[in-house]
Amino acid sequence: MHIIGTILIGFLVGLVAKFLKPGRDPSGFIITTLIGIAGSLLATYGGQALGIYAAGQPAGFIGAVIGAILVLFIYHKLQRDT
Repeated sequence: MHIIGTILIGFLVGLVAKFLKPGRDPSGFIITTLIGIAGSLLATYGGQALGIYAAGQPAGFIGAVIGAILVLFIYHKLQRDT
């Protein structure tokens, strides 16, 4: 059940990040979900490394959205180069 919850939260975070980042993004459900999950992981482990979050403490929704926007920006940069 934890995996399903992670996928749903990742999808919601990915959707919010896509709406907040300007520009056209034709990505589908799977890419949106993966970007949301990756953003959440980036925010969690990056926040722990910077001392924002304690060890074992996950990032909040806003932190996950910020991480997803960063991942989305990197994804678009890589897409343009190929």
